[in-house]
Amino acid sequence: STIKSKDEVNDIQVNDIDTKEVMSAPKRLDLISDYIINNHIRKTHNKAFTAIFCVSDVDTLISYYDLLKKKKDEGLHELNVATIFSYQANAEDQDANGFIPDEDFAMAAEPVALYETSHKREKLEAYIEDYNELFSTNYSTNEFYSYYKDIGKRVKNKQVDILLVVNMFLTGFDSKLLNTIYVDKNLKYHGLVQAFSRTNRVLNELKSQGNVVCFRNLKESTDEAIKLFSDKNALEEIVIQPFEHYEEEFNKCVAEVEKIAPTFDSVNELINEEEELKFIKAFRELMRIKNVLTTFTEFDHEALDMDEQTFENYKSKYLDLYETVKNDRSKDKTSILNDIDFELELIRRDEINVTYILRLLATLHSSNSNTNIEAQKKNISEILSSNESLRSKKVLIEKFIEENLPSISNADNIEESFDYFWDEEKKKAVNNLSQEENLDYKQLVDTISNYLYTKKEPLRDEVIDIINERPSLRSRKDTASRIIEKIKMFVRTFIEDMG
Repeated sequence: STIKSKDEVNDIQVNDIDTKEVMSAPKRLDLISDYIINNHIRKTHNKAFTAIFCVSDVDTLISYYDLLKKKKDEGLHELNVATIFSYQANAEDQDANGFIPDEDFAMAAEPVALYETSHKREKLEAYIEDYNELFSTNYSTNEFYSYYKDIGKRVKNKQVDILLVVNMFLTGFDSKLLNTIYVDKNLKYHGLVQAFSRTNRVLNELKSQGNVVCFRNLKESTDEAIKLFSDKNALEEIVIQPFEHYEEEFNKCVAEVEKIAPTFDSVNELINEEEELKFIKAFRELMRIKNVLTTFTEFDHEALDMDEQTFENYKSKYLDLYETVKNDRSKDKTSILNDIDFELELIRRDEINVTYILRLLATLHSSNSNTNIEAQKKNISEILSSNESLRSKKVLIEKFIEENLPSISNADNIEESFDYFWDEEKKKAVNNLSQEENLDYKQLVDTISNYLYTKKEPLRDEVIDIINERPSLRSRKDTASRIIEKIKMFVRTFIEDMG
């Protein structure tokens, strides 16, 4: 298992200074809270993953929770922060020696015995009330174990963005969708390895490493722990290279992409599949490195050899190739590209959905200059092309822009007009699918509804049952697969990522 990516926001401990007083200074906690708010989206790939924030003691946890809640109330962030804690004597001394208390011991204790003072229990009770309000639950400190289990489940389901703890969940807790740990706590030896390892479940191309963000100088402790619990030469394999290494690798990949396709338009001119395969592999590697780079605080797209807009343009061409290959696969066309993995997980889904596009349409509607109008239309078109989740909606949204937007007198009416347009197009699409494949209309609607409810694609036999004239045994598999793909495309186009 690996620890991998590690940012350090250091507070060097100085002899003869009251360390606890320095570490718990309100200004310091406020700056750390701001850092987390400003960088959490980047660290978790736009909240595709979640985080744990471990701190030195319950008093510090209370300060952080209250700060983050206050900043959320002020509209400075929209992160779902939850917390759970118990009181264990000498907890900080145990951490310093590399021991994190066993959760099972805390779970076995009576709730009243878990807290040093009634104040801490009252605080947790208030925080659980926040949790109840957020998730429509009904827990209290008297149902501590049930609350503990529920909070773990919601972290795994990405409903909790940041779980704020002292010791709990630093041992044993395992979630593939947790990729970041913020650390404001002295950790050593196996306690450090256990805590950092919460982030180490490699999931897919997007999660090729975990992020460890330290607000204390734990470099020496980290090096000692890795040498103690791993092969003595394993340090470079466990902690990934510094930012400059990936910056250099990114620029090398840019040169490789541009050698194959000097401009993004020249991707269209690649003469054969061998050249297209070279481009796909080169750009895929570029995306892999970019996804590592974006987790670093130093990341700045404009400082790289390919600016963000050019990257997005190349990405659009990459997705065009994906669409072509996907269509060829459905036609059983023989191609050397059929087996290539495009690793679409690498294409980070920004908070760009139909709601975002509608805001752009309002700006477009209010433009007075023809030059501005054309520039904004081009911008919207590029966003629709380069965003994987919106590509299926591109034709319809552009149809709305050309046919409906000019007749809307007030920008405030755009959303209502678009909703009406979308509903009408949705009805047409279902009707067209029913007619094209000779499907029972009502049963088709029920099948789509069931797919949306269960999140499980229809079974082959279920699809065959809604065909008015059953196909031959020989053609049933291909017919069902084609209809299922059309149903999935309908959902991607009209239901998903609407905002």
